[in-house]
Amino acid sequence: MIYKFKCKAAGDLIMLGPNGDAMLRALGREPAPQGIIEPPVMAQALADLGRAIEVDERARAEAEREAQLKGEPLAPREGITPRQRLWPMIEMLRRAQEAKEPIVWGV
Repeated sequence: MIYKFKCKAAGDLIMLGPNGDAMLRALGREPAPQGIIEPPVMAQALADLGRAIEVDERARAEAEREAQLKGEPLAPREGITPRQRLWPMIEMLRRAQEAKEPIVWGV
């Protein structure tokens, strides 16, 4: 499945299924083909995504520390980091919150 998030305050945002599912789970929602994020919950959504990024970055820092203690090099990260992956949604949420517009998908 492909998610297409829409908002009057921002351009459309397209995410592949696994990435969209992970993002929705970070928001405390079950993945669904249709949905809405209303302006009153956007501050919490921004905090939730920030926490998801923070958890990933702490885990990476801990892995680097453990590798350094063992004297081993840490393998480079593969793919896109959560910070990079979630940045477009964070920007959409900020714009939507400021304009008091909902974000919808699957409609």
